[in-house]
Amino acid sequence: MLVPASTGYAFNRTRNAYLATRLSIAGTHWSRLRGLMGKDAASFPAGDGLWIVPSRGVHTLAMKFPIDVLYLDTNKLVVHVEQNLKPWRVAKVSMNTASVLELPGDTLKSSGTVIGDEIEIALRPAREASTA
Repeated sequence: MLVPASTGYAFNRTRNAYLATRLSIAGTHWSRLRGLMGKDAASFPAGDGLWIVPSRGVHTLAMKFPIDVLYLDTNKLVVHVEQNLKPWRVAKVSMNTASVLELPGDTLKSSGTVIGDEIEIALRPAREASTA
């Protein structure tokens, strides 16, 4: 299970669809590098998400399951998507990207998320989340 620095949600405003209702943030060098490495699909079910800030791309080295990836610009508009990115891959690096949202495989297909969509991300500190 991910140990979040904070929790929140990711919502596709364009499609009126939640992408993640249990969103964690990877905002340190180590947490961005580690990401979902060594996790299994059961520890990252539908509704989970990992927001990597800052990031211009991702890898799935040492991962055991495919993920969907949204590349977001500074306004959280989708500038690139990777659907069902398989383990042991290095994805595209995009200089137009400010952050990346990793989601369980098939999330983008089920939500209809595409390039140009506007994503809302809301976070709250972990201590607030644990008392809520």
